[in-house]
This record gives sequence, C-alpha cells and structure tokens, in this order.
Amino acid sequence: MFTRKSAVMLHRMLWLLFFVQLIVSFTVGLPYSYALSWLPLIAALAVGVMLALHTGKEVRAEVRPPVEVDPPVTGRWSALNSPADRTPSHGTHQYGQTYAIDIVAEDEERPRPSFAWLWPVVRRSEEFPAFGAPLFAVADAAVVHAEDGLRDHLSRNSLLAVLYLLVFEATVRVLAGARWIVGNHLVLDLGDGTYAVYAHLRRGSLTVRAGDRVTAGQQVARCGNSGNSTEPHLHFHLMNGPDLDIARGVPFTWRGVGVPKNKETFEVTGNATHPA
Repeated sequence: MFTRKSAVMLHRMLWLLFFVQLIVSFTVGLPYSYALSWLPLIAALAVGVMLALHTGKEVRAEVRPPVEVDPPVTGRWSALNSPADRTPSHGTHQYGQTYAIDIVAEDEERPRPSFAWLWPVVRRSEEFPAFGAPLFAVADAAVVHAEDGLRDHLSRNSLLAVLYLLVFEATVRVLAGARWIVGNHLVLDLGDGTYAVYAHLRRGSLTVRAGDRVTAGQQVARCGNSGNSTEPHLHFHLMNGPDLDIARGVPFTWRGVGVPKNKETFEVTGNATHPA
C-alpha cells in the first residue's frame, strides 16, 4: 500500500535525483534529452503539493483542543514563529509542526546579538543567552527518541548567512531527512496520542535516552544550535505520533503562560509563570 511515509520518501528521492542530474549535466552531460531531465523536478513538485494539500485537509478535519503542558524552560524568553499569530506557524505542516513555536532566551546583562546586515557574518553559539539553557519535561512522559550527536554550528543571523541557509544549507538538510532539519532532538510520549518534540538541542546535553521515564519538571537536555537553525533557540511542538515524517500537529498551551505571540516576552520562575 502507498502510505504517507512512502510519499515523503518518494518526494525526497525525486528532489535528490533532480539535483544529481543537475550536477552531472555540468560535468559529463546526460545520456538523454534535456527535456527529460526536468521530469523529476515536475514530479517532485506535484508530490509535494499533494502532500501539503492532504496534510492540511487532515489537520483541519482533526482539530483537537489545545493540550495543556508545563513550559519547557525557566527564566525570561521571547517567542518567534508562534502559532498564536498564524498556523501553520512555520509555513508548513511538515514534520508535525503546524502549531510549533520557537523561543529565544532574553538576558538584560547579556543581550542577544542583533541581526547583522554585513558584519559579523556569523557568531559563536556561546554569544547567545539561550545556548546551554536547561530544558525540562513538560509532563510525565516516556522517551521514545533521543539523539544529541550533531554539532552546534555558527549562527546564521546576518544577511549573507541567512541567504546561505535558505539557498544551500536548508535544501541539503531537507534532502537528507527530518533529523537534519530538527538537529539534536527529543521526542516524549505524553500519552493519549500526544508527543512532544524538542529540537535544535545542544550536542551531548541529553540526560535521558529512549525507553526512560521522565517526570514533569525534570531536566532532559540543554538548548543548542544544531540542525536548520539561525541561532540558539528551542523549537517546541506537539504532534499525534512519534514519526516526524508522517505526524500531524497538535495545539498546545503552556500552563501559566498560554501561547506567547511573536516577540512577546514571558518569564517562568520555578512552577510560577507570568508575562514579563
């Protein structure tokens, strides 16, 4: 049977075939006509559109009430790409991230480096207050996937670095598969068909492994800058299955915080939460 997983893999392989052809065409040439070389691209676009339409239809048909969980952080943070402003929050239903949110740490004594139009092109992850911040289990849960072997790269928060990310790096990561997009990540089974995803974790920071049980508030990892990331931050979302390729997004709300809007700052102190 042709499943959604099969369609995702076919989509990825068609894109890969197109780019391989493109590279070969500049070296030794192709053993068939120029027109035929465009077929993988056309097919990839068609499969991509069908996947997007089908997933969007499924998400709209299976709207669930928001699942309330604890915030995964403590301290002062700001929201980016929030589902409080639009859904899908990241412009796609892919990887179960319809209701995903990105958050960055705020520190008055060590503020986040601002976006650079020209210089510096990149910055070290250690220059950002989010890097290394502890992350906590949002509920009692079982660990179904945990990996932290990918490196934390330099920031992509300048014009040149963002262009590099969008034109080259992101394309390679999409072709390589979901784990190269989310980077080091953790998936928790919260029960009742709900799974929590923590993405872009710091290399070597996981304190749990697959099969472990965690309790709400237990430290599970640290914030990093792995995967398809412009700067150290936490990407968090809930989904209805453990497989990023086929899961659909589930709405969430953080206990005591709700769902912060884009650029909204909030603060979490222990178990007490309040707007900053």
